[in-house]
Amino acid sequence: MTLGGIGRPIVGMVHLDALPGAPDSDGDRAAIREAMVRDARRLVDGGVDAVMVENFGDAPFYADSVPTHTVAEMAALVADLRDVVDVPIGVNVLRNDAEAAVSVAAATGAGFVRVNVHTGVRATDQGIVTGRAAETVRLRNRLAPDVDILADVDVKHAAPVADRPLAEEVADLIRRGRADGIVVSGAGTGRETDRDHLEAVVEARDRLGADVPVIVGSGVTRGTVAEVLALADGAIVGSDLKRGGEVTAPVDAERVRELVAAADQ
Repeated sequence: MTLGGIGRPIVGMVHLDALPGAPDSDGDRAAIREAMVRDARRLVDGGVDAVMVENFGDAPFYADSVPTHTVAEMAALVADLRDVVDVPIGVNVLRNDAEAAVSVAAATGAGFVRVNVHTGVRATDQGIVTGRAAETVRLRNRLAPDVDILADVDVKHAAPVADRPLAEEVADLIRRGRADGIVVSGAGTGRETDRDHLEAVVEARDRLGADVPVIVGSGVTRGTVAEVLALADGAIVGSDLKRGGEVTAPVDAERVRELVAAADQ
């Protein structure tokens, strides 16, 4: 796995400003790139182990198929970022365009993707979103076998269509969905991940005897990262690394250094 040799990796989020074609975009590609490079450099200089690029500014999000121009914009940006940072780069195309994420990763040499709904069905603010693990894994294997798939269980901003035992969901992601990593998050962006829920996912993974990391995907802060990493195998951090803890603000280099130092303990 791309992140597997790092220990307990800290993945810093690079939230892209609204891309051309999105409601909040002013079409200034140079400004989007400048903000991306600024945040990525601050994350890497602060000591994160990897970064993940996400079209966070594109709300409202398409459910599972973004326009072609969005794929092109993200591919160009991720390719530029590879010339700027020397850590693994991940791609997440919101809301759930796994085909686009894998395609961007394959074209740019990115190391991993995040897929919010990889197996099963979730009710979201974009409507019903259905996992397409069969298509995603086959596309990954054809285009870029070394790209890892990080898949959410009980993804944020969503609710189950039907209740299922958590252990079954974890088993399906690993055994049938062939996910390379499991992401556990809170109810929404920046929301703390429930410790009991995290423990249950780790226990379900362990009972399977699977060598698949469990990564916390929301709510990790400088004050909680050490506790989180005592249970989980890594963390994806966005909001707490921004100025004032505001998700739409620029990355704060000092907050990055503080979180990484706490994680190193």
